[in-house]
Amino acid sequence: MVAMDQRESLRTIFREHGHDDGDERVARFKAAVARELAPHASGFLIEPEQVDAVAPLVPHGLILAVDRLVQERGGAVEDTSLADLDEVPAGVVALTLLVIWRDDERRGERIELSHAFVELAHRHGLLSVLEPVVRHEDREWAIVEAARELGATGCSLYKCQVPLEGKGDAAEITRRAREIDAALPCPWVVLSQGVAADDFPPAVAASGRGGASGFLAGRALWTATLAADDPTELLRGRSVPRLRELGAIVDAHGRPWREKR
Repeated sequence: MVAMDQRESLRTIFREHGHDDGDERVARFKAAVARELAPHASGFLIEPEQVDAVAPLVPHGLILAVDRLVQERGGAVEDTSLADLDEVPAGVVALTLLVIWRDDERRGERIELSHAFVELAHRHGLLSVLEPVVRHEDREWAIVEAARELGATGCSLYKCQVPLEGKGDAAEITRRAREIDAALPCPWVVLSQGVAADDFPPAVAASGRGGASGFLAGRALWTATLAADDPTELLRGRSVPRLRELGAIVDAHGRPWREKR
C-alpha cells in the first residue's frame, strides 16, 4: 500500500528540498504519485482535501484518512481526533485513522477513539485500517502493548511500526514480529515510518516471516523524487521498481491476509 495522506509533514519536506509548499504544488505531487504508483499497489491512502482529484487516478483500493491531526508547522503529529464523514467519496473502499499511542492517563480515550473509528467505517460499509504510532522510551514494548490494546477494537487491518526500526539481525526482527502477531486478532502490515530506505526491504521480509501480511510505504517510495520540479520520470524510474520489489518480497515472505481475520 502507498501512503499519500501526509499533510503538514509533506509541506515540511518540500521546504527542506527548497520548494514552495503551497496547495498547488502539494496537489500536483499527490496526483503524480497516484497516477504512477497506484496501479501497482493494492491500496492508496489520501486525505479528504485531495480525494476528489486523486480518486480517478486510483484504479482500486482507495483509502480515505479520517483523522484530524494536531501538528504544528515543521513538527511531528502530536495527537489526532476523528473527523466527521457524512458521505463517502466515490471510489473509497476503506477508512484509515492515525492514533498516537502513549502510556499515559489518556489510554482509555484512545481506545474509545479507535472503537468510534471502527464503528464509523462499519456504518458506511467500509473496511477500517488502524495506524497506531507509539511514543515511548521503550519502543518495542510499546509496539506490542499498543497492538494488544488497540487491535482488539475490531479493525479490519492494523498498521504497525517495524520492530527495531528495521535495524540489526533479521531473526530478531522476525522474533519480535511474532510477538506483535500474537497480540493481534487481525491481519497487519508494517509501516516504513522511521525505517531507513535501505533497511526497509529486508525488514519487510523479516516481518513477513513473523506474520505480517504486507507493508504501507510513503516516503520510502517517493522521497527521492522530491528534488525534481516534475517527479514523473523519477517516479517511473525509481519508485515503481521499488514498489514492485517490495511487492515481490511480500509475495515471497508475507502471510496471506485471509489466513488471519
